[in-house]
Amino acid sequence: MAKSEKNFEELMGKLEEITSKLETDKLSLDESVKLFEEGMKISKECNEKLEDAEKRITILLKTNDEIKEENFVPEG
Repeated sequence: MAKSEKNFEELMGKLEEITSKLETDKLSLDESVKLFEEGMKISKECNEKLEDAEKRITILLKTNDEIKEENFVPEG
């Protein structure tokens, strides 16, 4: 499966569009299932992008000529 070149925000926009269609449009069962499948693929890709970002947010601190790695913890 080829990865999309879209960024996270673009993928979330597409996911919101699909959700809106599923909630408001009168779709056939087939159309609904296809949109749901597409939404699940986009959701998985968003999750992968978030996990990659979390890995990149790892902070490297240099103390006493050692490199210490700590995970980023957001405040509040």
